[in-house]
Amino acid sequence: MIIIMNKNAREADIARVEKILSQQGIRSERLTGEKQVVIGIIGASNGLDISVVTTLEGVQDVVRVSSPIKLASRLQHPEDTVITFSDGTKIGGSAPAIVIAGPCSVESADQLRRTAEFVRSSGVRFLRGGAFKPRTSPYSFQGLGFDGLELLKKVSEEFGLFIVTEVMEPAHAPRVAEFADIIQVGARNMQNFPLLRQLGNVNKPVMLKRGPASTIEEWLLAAEYILSGGNENVILCERGIRTFETALRYTTDISAVPLVKELSHLPVIVDPSHGTGKRSMVTPMSRASIAAGADGIMVEVHPDPLRSLSDGVQALTFEMFEEMMGELVRIGDAIDRQILIEPYTGAKSRGSKKSPSESPYKVA
Repeated sequence: MIIIMNKNAREADIARVEKILSQQGIRSERLTGEKQVVIGIIGASNGLDISVVTTLEGVQDVVRVSSPIKLASRLQHPEDTVITFSDGTKIGGSAPAIVIAGPCSVESADQLRRTAEFVRSSGVRFLRGGAFKPRTSPYSFQGLGFDGLELLKKVSEEFGLFIVTEVMEPAHAPRVAEFADIIQVGARNMQNFPLLRQLGNVNKPVMLKRGPASTIEEWLLAAEYILSGGNENVILCERGIRTFETALRYTTDISAVPLVKELSHLPVIVDPSHGTGKRSMVTPMSRASIAAGADGIMVEVHPDPLRSLSDGVQALTFEMFEEMMGELVRIGDAIDRQILIEPYTGAKSRGSKKSPSESPYKVA
């Protein structure tokens, strides 16, 4: 249920509604838009008398929401959520689409530094890298753990990069948050509800990947766990679902991008590396993702994919990544959506913002 306040409602009117709800043991959240305020009821309304609420000063309407999706719903939060980082970089809304790039796993200091230097020289601001790796086989490389996080922190400070890395256990969440700028919840953990609840208490953006057998409603309800805990900075990541098709590892559901943006206010990005599992498909699906309106993409890039300890078959070479970036700029120009590319000056800091027009990828 949502309570829509009049455009000219006073602060006293809004506070009165919130007080009445609180007195009846009803949990609510105030959402302040550009023109008016909406009060969303979280959970059960406990038999709230709608007829009484509608008569309160400043109340325009009370709307029942039949969908179980509350906080993630665009109905309750009509304006796009925009996540802002320390230097003003943004994800969501009308902000330039971002590119997150890096290796599947942090394997060594040399491998990570080479990759970090390359992606930063390409104008990318977000470096991905797994320190903890959930693998299908217990005998596969599982990551370097907290040592990997230390390496990520070191290169992020050297090259001015924001770090995206995965957390697997609720107990690890506070520690991972000390290193990560975006905490990733992998597809296998999309419905790890204790982990999601813990991340609701963490003061860092969370990127929630869609599970390979999950519906869009299940995906949004998983986001609801994080949002209901108080963490409003959630990014949704489409990374492929299982279908009857076996030509690729998964089927990248590009249609999920515009559909989720219609249903939800949360930013949406796409991971075509895991979504296809095939190197040659990453660039075409990246182009399609941007064209469909994604707020960004996340791809795997490795200095030597043939020697990668995990998912080398889907990792781009440096040369392939450079070519893809140029293509994304052209797609962005075609749909009037900039791609966030910031030239690297060599400064060892997160750096100041520069115009995407200074991109090294020029359109012929």
